[in-house]
Amino acid sequence: MSLAYTQHAGRAVEDKRFSHLMAIALDPGAQYKKGVIRCITSREGDVDTKGYIDRSELYAISGETPEKFSVGEPLQIKNTKEILDRLDSKEWNFIGLEDPDIFVDDKTGLTHLYFTMPLLNKDKTKEQSLIHLGHAVGKDLNSLEMTMPALQADTNNTAKEVSIAPINSKGVRYNLIESSSIEDKVWYSTVRVAVAADMGAPWQFGPTVFHPNEHRIPWIGGHASPGPLFPKSFIDAGEGKLVGIINGREANRMVDGKTVYGMFSVGLFIYDYERGKIDWVSPKPFIQDTEAHTITFASQFVETKPGEGILYAHVDDSFVRAYTLYAEGIRAFLP
Repeated sequence: MSLAYTQHAGRAVEDKRFSHLMAIALDPGAQYKKGVIRCITSREGDVDTKGYIDRSELYAISGETPEKFSVGEPLQIKNTKEILDRLDSKEWNFIGLEDPDIFVDDKTGLTHLYFTMPLLNKDKTKEQSLIHLGHAVGKDLNSLEMTMPALQADTNNTAKEVSIAPINSKGVRYNLIESSSIEDKVWYSTVRVAVAADMGAPWQFGPTVFHPNEHRIPWIGGHASPGPLFPKSFIDAGEGKLVGIINGREANRMVDGKTVYGMFSVGLFIYDYERGKIDWVSPKPFIQDTEAHTITFASQFVETKPGEGILYAHVDDSFVRAYTLYAEGIRAFLP
């Protein structure tokens, strides 16, 4: 079997100001030499146990090679306070922007930034949250202005971790998001369609297309989140379909009365973006970082030459690693 990937040595991003760096997003409009990263400013609890809280800020990053990026200044987004004032209330506590994704519209030339906007209920006994998929737009990352969220959540509908799909024959995008479902008091992260007729206007929640409790795949038995979709130039899965990354976590366990999360790993899936359906999910994970204790979570893929590309993932929500992927080796995993 051909090699599917190699893990790079060291860390792709380092900065002494932050103990934890994660969720890298690179800008295709800047030839992937600039981007955005999530920096953890404070952490309460452990990432493998339910109830931990990260407070975050988004920072700009830059690098001349795909091997190493440096962290710059906090990302400046106009109109942030005005939007937060409309979303926040006496009941909710905003804990910072998270998990960026960048999309450059070929037709308009505009840069769209999507991000998680988490608000926690100030009454901790309720264990409630509002998780919006936020949005900002500008001519580049230096001129962004926040709008109302692309998807505005309620306590039953959450939205984060977007994967941008191509426009289908209906003229819309069946994007994918991480959402959630609570069954028998167990919280599951699910993959859900988000219908976007306009990338700069509010989207619509679509159906759930992958629920861990329904598919019974052990490595993804508790939580699922869509990752980057590979371009057809890297792997062609056929008309209207793409191969992509899906992040999956094992089912939760109860240990001494606490909910403990299982291993989060990187897997593969095939997405029918014409119909908004997931055709297949790999029965086993694809990547687990050699240093990971509980999390390997992919956020960005960049094709570098025919048959090769670089995948960026964060390990234990603490640092970013790069991996070189090989299309020939990945094909051996596919049905």
